[in-house]
Formats: sequence, C-alpha cells, structure tokens
Amino acid sequence: MRNLFTLLRTDLVQRLRDKSVIIFAVIVPLALMGAMNLVMGDAMDGDLETATVAVSAPADDQLAQTLVGVLPEIGLDVEITETDADDARARAEAGDAKLGLVIPEGFSSALMAGQPAEITAIRGDGAGIESTVVLSVIQGFLDRAAASAVATTAGANLGLAPAQLGGLAQQVATGESALTLATGEASNEQLDPKGALVAGQAGLFLMFTVSFGVLGLLAEREFGTLARLRSMPMNPQLVVVSKVLSSFVLGVVATAILLTVGGRLFDVDFGSPLPIGVLIVSAVIATTSLTFIVIKLAKTSEQASIIQTILAMVLGIAGGAFFPMSGGGVLGTILDLNPVAAMIRGLGITSGGGGLADILTPVLIMLGFAAVAMLIARVVPDRGAMA
Repeated sequence: MRNLFTLLRTDLVQRLRDKSVIIFAVIVPLALMGAMNLVMGDAMDGDLETATVAVSAPADDQLAQTLVGVLPEIGLDVEITETDADDARARAEAGDAKLGLVIPEGFSSALMAGQPAEITAIRGDGAGIESTVVLSVIQGFLDRAAASAVATTAGANLGLAPAQLGGLAQQVATGESALTLATGEASNEQLDPKGALVAGQAGLFLMFTVSFGVLGLLAEREFGTLARLRSMPMNPQLVVVSKVLSSFVLGVVATAILLTVGGRLFDVDFGSPLPIGVLIVSAVIATTSLTFIVIKLAKTSEQASIIQTILAMVLGIAGGAFFPMSGGGVLGTILDLNPVAAMIRGLGITSGGGGLADILTPVLIMLGFAAVAMLIARVVPDRGAMA
C-alpha cells in the first residue's frame, strides 16, 4: 500500500508539473465554453423580449378595441402604441416597432356579417418569436370571432329571433374552448441550454483528462523508466493501478472545477453538492475504466492519443456535449447508455432539486458502463505498454 501511495503521489506531482494537464483539463474547456457562449449566447437565452406593437384601430369599433385590449394580457410583455395606419407601417419598417397592425374601418360589422375582414400585419426589423406569439394570439381571436359569425348566420337560417342571435354570438365568442392550454414546467431531467453546454463540455474533456495516466505510462516506457519500476520488489501491476488512480483523481478535480466555475460564469445552478459529487465520481469511474482498454491496445503515446480522441469524440458528441442527441428504438437505448449523456441527465435532475435517490438510474448506467469496459479490458489481448 505504501508503494502504491508513493507511485500515486509521484504521478500526480509529475502531471501537475506538466502544464498541459492544467491547460487541456481546465483552461481549454472553460475557454471553449466562453467562445460558444459568445457565438450562441442569444440562441441559448430563453428570455423573451418586450413585443413593441404599433396599432391602428378604429376608435368606435368595439371588436377592434377588444382585440387591442387583449394583447397586453397574453402572458408576454407587450407594449402597445396606438397611432394611425401610415405611422404604424412607418414604425414597423423603421424598426421602431417589432410589429405593426392596421385594423380597417368596419372591421366588426364585416366580420360579424361573415364578410372578408383583413388585418394587415407588418413585421419590423428584429422581429423574433415575440411577434410570432402576438400574431398567433390575433389569429386565435379572429378564428373565435369568425366562429361566432358562422354560428349567428346558422341561427338566422334556422329562424332564431334577433335577441337569441345576439346571445348565441356572445356565447360562441366568449365560451370556453374545447382545448385548453396550461402553463407547465420542463422535466427535471432537462438542463437549460447554458447548463447543458457546461455539463456537456465537462463530460467531453473528462474523457481527455483521464488519458493523461495512460500517456504517462507510455512515456515512462519510451524513456526506459517503466522497466526499472517493474524490476522493483513490488507487484508490477501497481504501476498500472497508480496511473489509473492518478487519472481518477485528476478527473474528479478537473470536472468539479469545470462545473463550479462554469456554473458561476454562466449562472447555472446544478443543485446540491452531495448528489453532484456522486455523479462526478460515477462519471470519472466510467471514463477511467476505458483507460484499461487503451493500455491493452496502445503501444505508443501517439496510438494512445488517437484511440482516446476517438473514444472521447464519439462518446462526447453522442452524449450531447455540443447539442442534444435523441433517438428511438435501439439507437435511443444506446444513446441512453452513454456515460456522458447519463451525467448530463443526472445533473439535470439535481438542478431541478433531485437528491441521491433521484439520480440512481444515471449512476447505475455509469457504473454499468464501467463494469462492461473492465470486462472488455479483461478479455482484450495485451499488446500495449505492459506487454
């Protein structure tokens, strides 16, 4: 045990003296997170801006005024500016308003009579999803009003009295819809775009961080120190174990730093530290188990780098390091068994307030992945550093 501790301490000191570990395990992923945030920051920001709407509506048209009064109550910040038709068009075309609306004279009477009634909408510069939401509400209002007109016409054809027609029109226009929309919350297994970016990059670069142990083993072989270590009065396998443990320690520390600093920089809360720590340890165990396979296959540091890069990119991209991946059937099952995807899913659970019991499935997936990797490493012929 003392020999293992001495080897582990020596490996960690060597890795820390090698500035490439700090650069590739911490600095590069943080820089990449910052660059991606600068490029896709607006796309990842889910907050809707204020919808500025310039409206021209007849003052004596009750239905038109009702429509204008409905817009500020749709659950979105809507700033209404009532003006004339020419100014509404000019504001939208100049970008002073994101949306311009022109409601014609006689709008109510034409609509209730079943005649064509048209609202002119002009999208301004910078009109985004906010304008689309406003237009959807207007379309829904018009559909309800049109349904009221159709019901009135049908009632008149059936011989209903004028007083009954008015009540029928009001009932159709203001009655409850057959379909209702309720505001809900996203699943607690989902991170927001910025949180997914931080977690994904941490999982991707974890794959590279754990490779430093293998590279150190191959470097010692190339420099001739491995043969001397194996000739010492101790179990030769302790050399491999010390490299793997150094990868494990570096992976835990680097991932914890990335999630902590990334969460602070991008204002992401991943939840309680204890379940997060369990997820980090489980993810590091899963990725570190791959180093046993690399040790069996790679004869040189160049081969180890290539193998590790392939594994990191395949598992990282498939796990959602850059963008969410989903699929059905067998493909979906394979994607769910990815340790990077399991870690991201687990962090989504903890960010929603989940505890240790809630992250059992992601943890079992990562530990199961480690067990399978260890089994594969057991049966793979040893042609690598320790051959």
